[in-house]
Amino acid sequence: MRLQKVLAQAGVASRRHSEELILSGEVKVNGCPVTTLGTRVDPAKDRIEVGGRVIGPRLPKVYLALNKPRGVLTTLSDRFGRRTVRDIVPGAGPGVFPVGRLDYDSEGLLLLTNDGDLAWAVTHPSHLVPKTYLVTVAGRVEAGTAGRLAAGVVLSDGLTAKAQVRIMGPSGPDTVLEITIHEGRKRQIRRMCAQAGHPVKRLVRLSVGPIMLAGLAPGEYRRLEKREVESLLSLVQPLLLERREPIRGNRGDQRLE
Repeated sequence: MRLQKVLAQAGVASRRHSEELILSGEVKVNGCPVTTLGTRVDPAKDRIEVGGRVIGPRLPKVYLALNKPRGVLTTLSDRFGRRTVRDIVPGAGPGVFPVGRLDYDSEGLLLLTNDGDLAWAVTHPSHLVPKTYLVTVAGRVEAGTAGRLAAGVVLSDGLTAKAQVRIMGPSGPDTVLEITIHEGRKRQIRRMCAQAGHPVKRLVRLSVGPIMLAGLAPGEYRRLEKREVESLLSLVQPLLLERREPIRGNRGDQRLE
């Protein structure tokens, strides 16, 4: 099995972060540093260490939905002592990490898991997993502006993909929008709305694919039901299958696992 997959399945980090750990020289196999992606190991026989910590057997899969409050970092630690998701989900279990990110000033649904494959697929830029937000912006948004947001906005990193934008109504001098996007650029919705002349005042993520925020108070979390996990896996299954297909070319019979 490929080393980065073993690390992801053991709950060390997402597949992508596991690859970064390998490339940075923090991973050893049988006492020797390994910096080559795709290195094959046998977790039942090989001694695998990350930062000096021995990686144990495969962990049971954990899938959580958290209502992240505003003012909490989507990370497991912070050198400045700010609150992180680990502080509000202390009983999540070993190896559980956030899936993607939700800005410090944003609120709402954040998934956490130790399933590196699922985390990789949910955050992959393949546009398979829609994410819906309730967004309060400054000023009154006209239908034409909403249409332009939906059609795509030119940002510093290029044109955004098409989105779904609904005007939910006024909120005093402001406007409440429901926005669904399929991308995951950094602070994307805030940047889109600012570009349209309506800075975001509040942003709440309502859903990630079929997983809904409803029923969770800020700071509360719950384990996903089996049907929810199956529904999410079904959504990203084409991507996972593609990742596991044989690699063709000069790499022999090596497979993505």
